[in-house]
Amino acid sequence: MNEPHPFTALELAEPESRTLADRVCREIVTAIIKGDIPPGHKISEPELARTYGISRGPLREAIRRLEGLRLVVRIPHVGARVVSLSSRELIEIYHVREAMEGMACRLAAQNMSDAEIASLRDLLDQHERSLEQSEGRSYFQKEGDLDFHYRIVQGSKNNKLQELLGGELYHLVRMYRYQFSLSSSRPVRALAEHRHIVDAIQHRDGELAEMLMRRHISAARQNIEQKLKAKTEL
Repeated sequence: MNEPHPFTALELAEPESRTLADRVCREIVTAIIKGDIPPGHKISEPELARTYGISRGPLREAIRRLEGLRLVVRIPHVGARVVSLSSRELIEIYHVREAMEGMACRLAAQNMSDAEIASLRDLLDQHERSLEQSEGRSYFQKEGDLDFHYRIVQGSKNNKLQELLGGELYHLVRMYRYQFSLSSSRPVRALAEHRHIVDAIQHRDGELAEMLMRRHISAARQNIEQKLKAKTEL
């Protein structure tokens, strides 16, 4: 079975149109993840066409793909908007992540090759340099193989986990993971926690790797809960 990819299958389109849709879809995904296009924002085709220098046909293809990635929802009589999860939905996703990514981490300790683990360390070195450039304020991870969590799930060698965590949850998690880590000490701590997880994987200690991943995601959830509580108190 082929490994699932966070960008799922395109609908049929002409090659040139599909290439444009690919590019614009990825650029809009990044804008949504970073909050440049915020949750709940109405999708304006004319505005996006001007911003990304694309005709309406490929743009509509890109928007359909964003709907497939669950980053855009179409509301009757309202139109397309960037997804906006309720606090309850978001916390529920983090509880699911804690269980499934913990399992993925335990399996990764059993199944990742030495070369894959070394590559994972190199990735964290790249992340550290990126974090230094933002002066520790943000920890943005590009999708797929440049994403620590994605690499762990792939390293589990478990097709079902890859399907569940690399599918419809993937970009929702990326969006909230990034946006709720901004302007706090969380990015620096998150990188340190990633390094401890890799240490456990390298020592083939699946039990410790699972525990560390669960603690890591639990800490991220608690950070989100604190920020949500602070918002309601304003």
